[in-house]
Amino acid sequence: MSLIDVLKWRYATKKMNGEKVTQDKVNQIIEAARLAPTSSGLQPFRIIVITNPELKAKIQPIAFGQTQITDSSHLLIFAAWDNYTEERIRGVFAHAAEERGLPDEGPSDYEVQLTANYTAKTSEVNFNHAARQAYIGFGMAIAEAAFLKVDATPMEGFNADELDALLGLSQRGLRSVTILPLGYRDANNDWLVNLKKVRTATDEFAIEFH
Repeated sequence: MSLIDVLKWRYATKKMNGEKVTQDKVNQIIEAARLAPTSSGLQPFRIIVITNPELKAKIQPIAFGQTQITDSSHLLIFAAWDNYTEERIRGVFAHAAEERGLPDEGPSDYEVQLTANYTAKTSEVNFNHAARQAYIGFGMAIAEAAFLKVDATPMEGFNADELDALLGLSQRGLRSVTILPLGYRDANNDWLVNLKKVRTATDEFAIEFH
């Protein structure tokens, strides 16, 4: 089965049936996000995994009452760094050197330049950049879920400040970006399940210069 095939199968599930997704499949979905490319390999985001029913019930009103929050098996929250700092960037490069069995001789010229570039910007500019990296992982997770025939609903419809406060994300240096409930479609009660997938025509979508 190709990626195109599974993308045609998937849709933004509106009603889930509460069936549990096995942990091995959830792990694969998270791993796909972890392996996603990011700018300079910094991976400036984390995934919060929620299965606790009481906590999901508290999140539901923050997400405007969307039922996928509580009907899902696992709730993945993609949260980006609230800023790029010298300490965080140094940590990434030191970890890479350790994993590769290389001596960590301190910041390279590239790392120094990279750090100077980020630390000269505001935290809001840096958060927005980190959030764009989170979206790359988000897309990878959605695609892997489709390969595994796990339904997923991309969500931006929630109050990020309230969610951050509920989960204490600021203490971790994170801000929520998107939510991805995982589960299985309730085909008998989902109004969207049998509707044709509609996208912009390819010849209009892809603008070619010859």
